[in-house]
Amino acid sequence: MTAKKKWTLIGLAAAAVLLVPWMAVLAMTLPGRTTVDHWPLAWIGLDVLMTVGCAATALLGLRADPRARLTASATASTAVLDAWFDITTAGTGTSLLQAVGCAASAAAEAALAGACVYLAVGKGRCGTRVPS
Repeated sequence: MTAKKKWTLIGLAAAAVLLVPWMAVLAMTLPGRTTVDHWPLAWIGLDVLMTVGCAATALLGLRADPRARLTASATASTAVLDAWFDITTAGTGTSLLQAVGCAASAAAEAALAGACVYLAVGKGRCGTRVPS
């Protein structure tokens, strides 16, 4: 392992340790309710990221470009985040239709994340170039 890589990993470990007290501060200080001025932009932005990630992963994967693993990993993370926010921002006492829609959306995003993880870590076309 190179010294640069080792220090990068040590920096990531330090960030993980420092994030624990920061989460405690947030848990004690964040309000239970808030108004968001750009709510649609936030949600549409996550969907745009997933769309671009799916398209980039498909394009790179079909070309047998190993970078497809990177875009698949990023897209999986985005899908998990989108599902997390779908569930955690859903209102309490929502109608059955909204609850079913939220569950269906989360299930679809979980399936998308699973497919992306499969592409990112699996052996196959995404990781090897086809000889020409």
